[in-house]
Formats: sequence, C-alpha cells, structure tokens
Amino acid sequence: MSEHDWQAPGAPLPRPTTPAPDPQWGPVAPGGPSAWTPPPRPGLLPLRPMGFGTLLWAPFRTLRRNPAATFGSGLLVQLAALLVTSAVMIPAFVFVIGRLDSAQPDDLDALLPGSIGIMVLVMLVAVAVSVVASAFLQGVMVEEVASGTLGEKLSLGALWRRTLPRIGPLIGWTVLVALAVLIVIALLTGIIVLGAVTSPVGLAVGIFVVVLLSLGLAVLGFWIGTRVALVPSIIVLERVGIVAAVRRSWRLTTGFFWRTLGIILLVAVILNIAAQIVVQPISLIGGFLPMIVDPTGTGAAIVILVVVTIVSMLLSLVIGSITTVVQAAVIGVVYIDLRMRSEGLDLELQRHVERRDAGLELGDPWTPPTDAPVPAGYTAPSATGSSPGGAPA
Repeated sequence: MSEHDWQAPGAPLPRPTTPAPDPQWGPVAPGGPSAWTPPPRPGLLPLRPMGFGTLLWAPFRTLRRNPAATFGSGLLVQLAALLVTSAVMIPAFVFVIGRLDSAQPDDLDALLPGSIGIMVLVMLVAVAVSVVASAFLQGVMVEEVASGTLGEKLSLGALWRRTLPRIGPLIGWTVLVALAVLIVIALLTGIIVLGAVTSPVGLAVGIFVVVLLSLGLAVLGFWIGTRVALVPSIIVLERVGIVAAVRRSWRLTTGFFWRTLGIILLVAVILNIAAQIVVQPISLIGGFLPMIVDPTGTGAAIVILVVVTIVSMLLSLVIGSITTVVQAAVIGVVYIDLRMRSEGLDLELQRHVERRDAGLELGDPWTPPTDAPVPAGYTAPSATGSSPGGAPA
C-alpha cells in the first residue's frame, strides 16, 4: 500500500467514480459490458425460441402485418375456387335434373347410373380444385411468415412468384392427405353398409364397431397429423420432396408433440369461436326477418331472403379466407420455432440479418444443417431468459 492509499481513522471512504462514456459506444449500460440484451426482432417474429403466447398470436399478427398480401391471397384463392367449382357444378346439376325430369318412368332405371356417374365426376372436380387452392395458399403463407421474420414485406405478386415453383410437391402432399381421409371414410361407411345388408342386428354391430374405430382413428390421426404438420413449410423453405419433408417434420416434432398439437388446436378453436360469433347472428336474422317484415309471404319476403343469403355467402367467404390464412400461417410459425430450438436457426437468422444490413453477400438461411441436429456448444435462450438445450419455455 502506498502513502497515497492511506486513510485516516474515521475518514469517509472515497466515492466510486463512474466510468466516462466511451465516445464510440455511448454510456455503459447498467450491469456493465456483460449485461444481456435481447436478440434482434427485425420483423414478424423475435429471433429466439418463442413462448407459448408468442406462438399463439403470431399467426394473427401475420395477417395484420401484411393484409394486402395475406388476406388478399386468401380471398382471391377462395373466390377462384368458388367460381371454378360453381362453373362446373351448376351446369351439371341443371343437366342431370332436367334429364331425369324429362325422362319417361320406364327410362329412369337406365338413366340413373349415368346421372350418378356425372355427379361423382363433378364432385371429384370440386375436390381437385379445393386441393389445389389449399396447397397453394399454404405455400403462400409459409413464404409470408419466413419473409416477415427477416423483416421483409413482400407484395402479393412477389409471394405468389416465390410459391409457384413449389406448387407441385405441395399439391402432391395435399392429395395424399385427402386420399388418406377418403380411405378412412370409405372404410367406415363400408362397415355400416355391410352390417345393414346382413340384418338389423348386423347394422347395430356395424355402428358400434364404427364408433370404436372412429375414436381410435381420431387419436391416430391427431398423432400422425401433428408429427407431419410441418411438411408444407419444409417443402417450401427447404426445397425438398415429399418423403424428405415427412422425415424432417417427424424429427423436428420429436419431443415437441404436445406443444405443436396445442398451438394448432388452440388457434383452430379461437378461429371457430370467432367465426360462429360473426355468422350466427346473420343466420338468425335471416331466419326471422322475412317473417317479421312480411308475414304474409309476398314478394318482400323473397327479396329479403335473397339479400340475407347473399350477405351470408359474402361473409362466409371473408371469414373463410381469414381462417385459412391464419391456419396456414401457424404451421410456418411453429416450424421456425422448432428449428430455433433444435437446430439453432435463430443464430443463423441473426447472422443473415446482420450480413444483409451490412450489404454483404447472402446465402439461404433456411438451409437445414448437414453435420448435426444441434450446433456444438449451442444453448438456446428461452422466451424469459436462457435454458440449456433450448428447452420449451
């Protein structure tokens, strides 16, 4: 100790001095240089593994952040599917009904199989249009979530151009899902028909078996559906085929089954409740208003009924567009969160944003790692701090 460090007994201790602000970096933050600062949030999602609340409301923020591209895509796709389906189904219905009405009673048996075949073909066309529309809209929303996470705000045309190269695998995957559902429905229907043909007791046994099978198949469907829920996101962002996407989705959801299922189901429940709150009053008004305004049933009641029907159809189209957009967006949000937790995608996205802001050459940030599922030494921060291994928040 030097003579300058000596203090007289009872003398006050010297006050600590605050370090002068660095002219380059500004004042020292409370807690010193080692103080934690949250990761950047350049756009839609924070670049860190997200908590349950963030995951829940992120799909709705996707709609609000870029409504022209998201809601516009949903509305245009739904409207196009409706117009194409109506253009095929309405003439077919008119033709079949007119053909059966003008036929002689003796000719009905000969005309009935052909009429049924026409209606089956028309229904297949409607299903095909729905499959294409659903696949395309899923791809559009995945691209919107991915670009929004990086702070980009694309127009409707730019989103569609990015999605179109992946429309083939998306349609293939949607067809496989639709076929699986149709096979299950055909199996259950066949059991009931077989029981009804045998005897009334057989019908009762068939219904009982179908109820039990339906419960078991519902559980199996929820399990498999959750494990492969990320397939559309993987097809679009990682540019792989259906088989590789199924494997990737299965691996990414390992250990996060209940988290993934809970987010998807909760968003679906919220959307269904909101839709019922909006649609049910219109339906009730449409049922009572004609009787109140025109109880005698003259032309005014018919006009009111037609107007209410048109309003209900337009409202259903708008609500259907919002519902499909949000349900497709939630898959993209969950995909990004699971990759942050299991593969350190948040670090890669942060580096991508920094290089982009610095004007450096950019690569594809969505390319999956090829060496290991989790980068060596990586510890993912949770929504409230840090947790080893990126444990669920």
